[in-house]
Amino acid sequence: MTTAVEKQAGSRVSDAPNRTFTHPSPSRRRNRDLRRSGRFPVASAPAQHAPRHLSRASTVPRWKRVLDISCILLSLPVTLPLMLALAAWVKFVSRGPALFKQERIGRNGRPFTLYKFRSMRVDADTGRHHKHFRNLVRTDTPMVKLDLLCDSRLIPGGCFLRSAGLDELPQLFNVLRGEMSLVGPRPCLPEEFRFFTPAQRMRFEVLPGLTGLWQVEGKGVSTFSEMNSMDAAYVRLSSVPLDLRLMVRTPFALIRQLAQVLRQRRSDHVGEGALPTSGDATLTGYSTQRLG
Repeated sequence: MTTAVEKQAGSRVSDAPNRTFTHPSPSRRRNRDLRRSGRFPVASAPAQHAPRHLSRASTVPRWKRVLDISCILLSLPVTLPLMLALAAWVKFVSRGPALFKQERIGRNGRPFTLYKFRSMRVDADTGRHHKHFRNLVRTDTPMVKLDLLCDSRLIPGGCFLRSAGLDELPQLFNVLRGEMSLVGPRPCLPEEFRFFTPAQRMRFEVLPGLTGLWQVEGKGVSTFSEMNSMDAAYVRLSSVPLDLRLMVRTPFALIRQLAQVLRQRRSDHVGEGALPTSGDATLTGYSTQRLG
């Protein structure tokens, strides 16, 4: 059954890009270790138990709204001054608005406007992201975010904003509006929605979130199918203790991601100026290959 979102996204799929991104063996080792440790499931939910359409009967649990609003109110003394400072920085280093608005797909497949701090130049080409995502889905390789490779599309400091997760702070307003939750699956773009099978669309039965099981455990090292397995597990197991655990672990995941990006940038610098001293100059989940 074709949804309105699929019609909006279009049915045309362009050829995969000529240049693909390699994923070094440390990424595969980390992914394999996560499977063995049981920290996230990788098997898809049985097809006979998977919903064939998006259920609209369920409501957002009251405990989730209470937890979201309580955490936001308690964090305001820190997050509000930080957001003001970040908005001033974005305006200072680049022309254009401080906030970036983008349509995303939320609960029950409904589109909503997501807010972020703008970390790219206003004339940045977004077509590369769509091609990169299509290639990752088709090849089922670890989903490394293209913008975390710190290419020239980013504003000064934009790579730090993204890798530290600071660009997503304005999504707290989406949470207050009831369009998102602090914890939930990643909100996808309309162009990405059509890549989800009917079974995988059970992730849209809950509110999308700033953080979640995939964001904490599998970001940058898991494939598209593994991401959906983790999202399905969250839909089945969602609870107050699980949300609290994921919130507590999120800062550590962001620190790990920031450290990876910093190491990657140093590796790129070595590759430009001299031959690497070791045989493997790549980083877990990232590639030293230049953007084309």
